[in-house]
Order: sequence, then structure tokens, then C-alpha cells
Amino acid sequence: MPWLTEAKMAAAASELLTGWCLFGLALLAILIFCWVYVRKYQSRRESEVISTITAIFALAVALISSALLPVDIFLVSYMKNQNGTFKDWADANVSRQIEDTVLYGYYTLYSIILFCVFLWIPFVYFYYEEKDEDDGNTCSQVKTALKYTLGFITICAVLLLIGAFVPLGIPNTKNSTEWEKVKLLFEEFGSSHGLTALSFSISSLTVIGMLAAITYTAYGMSALPLNLIKGTTSAAYERLENTEDIEEVEQHLLRIKSKCRDGRPLSSRDRRTVQQLEERLRTLRRRERHLESIEKSWWTKFCEAIRPLKIVWGVFFIIVALLFTVSLFLSNLDKALHSAGFDSGFIILGTNLTNPLNMLLPVLQTVFPLDYILITTIVMYFIFTSMAGIRNMGVWFFWIRLYKIRRGKTLPQALLFLCMILLLIVLHTSYMIYSLAPQYVMYGSQKYLIQSNKTIDGQLRNVTTFVSKDCDADAPEDQCIVTRTYLFLHKFWFFSAAYYFGNWAFIAVFLIGLIVSCCKGKKSVIEGEVDEDDSDMSDDELSVYYR
Repeated sequence: MPWLTEAKMAAAASELLTGWCLFGLALLAILIFCWVYVRKYQSRRESEVISTITAIFALAVALISSALLPVDIFLVSYMKNQNGTFKDWADANVSRQIEDTVLYGYYTLYSIILFCVFLWIPFVYFYYEEKDEDDGNTCSQVKTALKYTLGFITICAVLLLIGAFVPLGIPNTKNSTEWEKVKLLFEEFGSSHGLTALSFSISSLTVIGMLAAITYTAYGMSALPLNLIKGTTSAAYERLENTEDIEEVEQHLLRIKSKCRDGRPLSSRDRRTVQQLEERLRTLRRRERHLESIEKSWWTKFCEAIRPLKIVWGVFFIIVALLFTVSLFLSNLDKALHSAGFDSGFIILGTNLTNPLNMLLPVLQTVFPLDYILITTIVMYFIFTSMAGIRNMGVWFFWIRLYKIRRGKTLPQALLFLCMILLLIVLHTSYMIYSLAPQYVMYGSQKYLIQSNKTIDGQLRNVTTFVSKDCDADAPEDQCIVTRTYLFLHKFWFFSAAYYFGNWAFIAVFLIGLIVSCCKGKKSVIEGEVDEDDSDMSDDELSVYYR
């Protein structure tokens, strides 16, 4: 009856309003964070309004898509009671409409991400690249930017076409009931070519995000906590050493220039040496100004006062990093031992080897919004560790260093690169969370009822009882609802196989980075703030942070 369906939808809407309200608050917090984050790193002298808006918007959309994950899990979990029964309003039609709402949310956000990655960000990037080379001719800059952007649009079109028509290629495993359920899940997810094309394109970007996470996030997870624990060298000590270096360079210059006091010209070798020493002297004097400003700043004194707190945070972060690594290792080991193998993408519907996060998240999910808070913390942890890795390493293209990421001095093009990398890493974060807690991402805290015979007085009687059990691969199809997130992530088995091997690479890079970070000494108090290719005008930005 129509009026009964409307009543159930009204009841569902009123009960689920909490989840969407919290999502709205997360949306507001994400926008504020992105604005502060981008403004912190952009150059004060060379900032551009369009590049700033682009960077903020792109990063915000990626974070919003990750914030939809706990909402998806909350919705499928909230349809059922703790005893494994569905709530009164959660019939098949209502459940389908609720899940379709989440699906449309993913449709919208992922479409915007494709627009940012393949059109908006490339156009703005090439526009400013052309602006540096051709001042004043705006029409020429737009034409050149569109010409280069057309290549990205072509790549996007190719990915969409491949995704629309590529066969899923799910292997037939006659003796595996799990694979039959996988096929049914994907059929339920939809056979629309548009949905498949979008899933393929986003999965392709997620693989690139996986490579960025292996490069930057894995290293940052070790570099960030150890840098907090070890601290930086003293500004006064560095200034003393810098003064000695200045005196040494000045004396060397005087010795060389003394050769031409009688009117003889310097040799070409001496002229090159003088030029190098003068550049070195300019850099040392710039370091002197930075060190003097830092030594007198109130911020330095405040950081020294909270030094014990930094050590505590460093210890906490390294414990979290080790917890993530152990959970990821156990999850991957479970796939290696119990999945159907490479041809299936190492997909596993159950959990045979549990890990700490996989046990913790379903428990927290029962008390909303504790799991939301933990998921947000995990995402922000990945953002900060990724930023630590990018700041330490810079933006590279193979062996060529393209840009440096520095607080208050990042060029507009570098800022776009930074947000592009972070966007791709955040996309991969959803799969990382699945790797850390597969049971949670698939079913949340759902339970289902199974029949069991009750034993009375030591004798087996025909008394049927129902016992609740956590949802897994053995659950009946109509008793457990799989999240849209899980189906989006595993639409194509070959991407799942790539994620599986990527997780092993992530663990390896983290361990290597941990060893390297342990062996390295303390960082300079002005690490990355002064470089030989900086202009003296960049010293004007000192007042922003060090006074």
C-alpha cells in the first residue's frame, strides 16, 4: 500500500537524520580544514585566486567522498537491530531507496573528482605554466592550456569507454559458493554501463593514489613520528655554525681576489670559483637572517616549552603506525591464505585472521558516532603523514625533482600538484580502510539469525531457537546488506589484485622508511626553508611565521 510505504520512509528518514546531520557537520569541518591547509602552504608573494580555489575544492571533494564511507556503513547497520532482525521500517523497498541515496552520492562526488583530475586542475596548471612564459597574452595562455588539457580529456574518455564495455572476467569457481555470491552482488549493484565506466575510471585513479601512498604516506608514517621524537637542532647552535661558515667563505673570497690586486685578471677557474662562493655566501646570509628571526620568535619559545608533548605525540604516532602495519599485514596474510587467488583479485568475503582494527571498528559502530570519529582520525592521519612525506621528499617525476613543498612558499603549480597527489591518496584511503577492517567496511555491525537446536537436560530435542551471528559470507543473501563502498572498490578483480600487491609494497616501504628515519640525525630548525634558488625577496615572508 502506498501510504504504508510512505510511512515507513518517513520513519526511516527521522531515524537516519542523525547520520546525515553529522555528515553535514563533517562537510563544514572539511571545508574549513582545506582552506586553512592550502592557505598555510601557498606562497604569499605568488598566490593566485583561481589556483587557491581549485586546490581547496579538489581536496575538499576527495575528503567528502571519504566521509561518505562511515555514512554508508552506518545506514546498512542501522537498518537492523542488535538481535539480527530488521527494524519495522526497513523492508526491501526502503532499504533499496536508502542505499540508492548513498549510490547517487558516490555518483556525484566521483563525477566531480573526474572533472577535477582530467579537466579543471590540468587547465589551471597549464594556464599558470604558460603565464610564466608568456606574460600578458591571456588568449594565448587559454588556448595553450586547453590544448594540453585536451590530452587529459582524451585519457578520461578512453577510461570511461574501457570501463563501460570491458568484461568483468570473474572466473568460474565451481566449488566456491563465495564466488557465486560475489557475482550476485555485482549483478545487484547494477549492470548500467555508466556506473561501470565510472567505477573503472575511479579505480584507475585509485591505483595511481596507491602508488602515491606507497611513495609518500608509507615514508611519512615513519618520518613524522620520529621527527617529533628527535626534534630539531638548536637555532643558536646552528647560527654559530653558520657564522663560522660565513667567515670561512669570506676569507676564501679574499684570498682569490687578492690575486688580481696588481691588475692581473683572474683565470676562468678562479672566476667560476668566485661566482660559486658568492652564491654560497648569499645563501649563508639568508640562513643567518632566518636563524636570527627564528631564535627571537615567540613561536620557537613556545615549541621548546611543549617539547615533552611533542615526544608524547611522536610515540603515539609510531604506535598507531605500527598498529596500522600489523593490521594491514594480517589482512593481506588472510587473503594470501584464504582467498581464491590472483584470478579473483584476492577477494575474500569472510575474515579468518582477525586484526585489532577489524575488531575495534564494528564495536565502535554500535555507538554512533564513535566509528565516524575514528575513521575521520584515520583519514586525517593519512593526510598528515602523506604531507610529511611530500614535504620531506618534494614532488618528483621519476628522477627529476619538479617542486618543493614549503610552508608559505609553495608556488601555484606546486600547490595544484600537492592537492592532486593528496586527492589521489584520499581516494586510495577507502581501500586502505577496507584492508585494515574488511568486515567493518562490508557489513558494519550487522547481525543475522541462524537456527540452532536447544539442548535441555543433556538431550537433544526438536526445539528450534534463533541465535544472532555477525554477518559474513555464509549469511543468506536477504539477511545482510553489503555497502555500496565495497562494491565500488571491487567491481573489477584486476584492480583488487593490484591493491593486494600494493599493500605488501606499502608495508615494505614503511619498514625501509622506519630504518632510514632512525639512522638520520636531527633535522635543521630551518629544514627546507632556505635554498640556493630562492630569491632574497622570499625573506619578506619571515614575518608571517617567525615574529
